[in-house]
Amino acid sequence: EVLLVESGGGVVQPGESLRLSCTASGFTFENFAMSWVRQAPGKELEWVSTINNGISKYYQDSVKGRFTISKDNAKNTLYLQMNSLKTEDTAMYYCARAQGSRVSIIPPPLSEFNNRGRGTQVTVSS
Repeated sequence: EVLLVESGGGVVQPGESLRLSCTASGFTFENFAMSWVRQAPGKELEWVSTINNGISKYYQDSVKGRFTISKDNAKNTLYLQMNSLKTEDTAMYYCARAQGSRVSIIPPPLSEFNNRGRGTQVTVSS
């Protein structure tokens, strides 16, 4: 059974940073591409970032230069370093396991996010 557990969310002020973590189990972590997605209240699920094979990294335009995705296969953990946070980054953040080792379509289709955790809340407010 695929199990993904996110942590690291919280309440911060604009301009501050957070580091999200996602601990994975139930599958061979190094063999799958991973993504971060988010959902703000009243809005649809939104792709944030994807890492393929631990090397190729892709970002939504609104987070480029501010967010960094990384993957530690030895710890079965996915990270999202979020700097210079903005109020519009407020959302529930989920990590998602892709269907395979590589996501070839960017932004990925929603079907790539079916295996995801329960999320961690990020609130950016002054």
